[in-house]
Amino acid sequence: MPGHASACPGIRRRRSTHAARARQGGSYWFLSLLPVTVAGDCMDYQDITFELDCGVAVITLNRPEARNAFSGPMGRELGAAYAHCDSNDDVRVVVLTAAGSDFCVGADFSDGADVFEKQDESAFSADAGVNPPAFAIRKPVIAAVNGNAVGIGLSLPMQADIRIFAREGKYGFLHVRRGVLPDCYAHYTVPRAIGLARAAELFLTGRKLSGDEIAEYGLASKVLPASEVVPAALEMARDIAINVAPMSAAVCKKLLWESQGKTPVQIEKLETGLHHLLMGEPDALEGAMAFIERRDPEWKLAVSTHWPQHWPDGSLDDTTED
Repeated sequence: MPGHASACPGIRRRRSTHAARARQGGSYWFLSLLPVTVAGDCMDYQDITFELDCGVAVITLNRPEARNAFSGPMGRELGAAYAHCDSNDDVRVVVLTAAGSDFCVGADFSDGADVFEKQDESAFSADAGVNPPAFAIRKPVIAAVNGNAVGIGLSLPMQADIRIFAREGKYGFLHVRRGVLPDCYAHYTVPRAIGLARAAELFLTGRKLSGDEIAEYGLASKVLPASEVVPAALEMARDIAINVAPMSAAVCKKLLWESQGKTPVQIEKLETGLHHLLMGEPDALEGAMAFIERRDPEWKLAVSTHWPQHWPDGSLDDTTED
């Protein structure tokens, strides 16, 4: 990874740009609403690249000659890469970005108007093969949107936990101007981020936004010059990989995404139960000692082995395998 130090304190170093293995027969569930099944075969990526270094996984949409127009293989490969990141304890944090000057210009129109032809109802899903989506995995996901992102190209980063956009880019949910509607869980992610009224304005007009406007609407965590987007995302990711306890990040992320619609009493119950899950464990001691001793922490708890079978409200956790 460019500019990354070779030493990875407390993190086993591993690099791959070829293949990732999803869970064998794995089944992911999230928030009691999202059934996700992942194939168990190892795959060679064609439309994305995958790189893992010092706890930071970088997934890159890699069709720059087509301005990273979305393809079926791209969606399936992205879902497989997310599944790999969820199950691999070497991955502490994920950065999603794209090759070239565009992030993703939406659907691939190289076949003309047939791009939105009638699909087999038993085979088609609006998740576009991105299975699981970014919000369903137990690692923080940072979207480094380094250029233009429209249609599904904007739906994808809205699944991320943190979103950094290029000021020079053009953005928009243009789906209704193409005779379809927003996809990839956009009706779930976008209203959560910016509220129903603003989501309705963007979805129902399909208009484009500038980088400054995307910040004003609240779609971005921050907006930076294009040349600074990926470096800023990597800097944030490296800090998370070293200084954030993996289990703490995982349970915090799940609680954040499921918090909407819950009452304050329910949230307090969940926060209390999750504190009982973490307090007294090795990482709670290590975090305090690393702070006192002014050193990098060496986290012990692995998400794959320490994830609870039951969530604090008594429900069977949706993220674990059957």
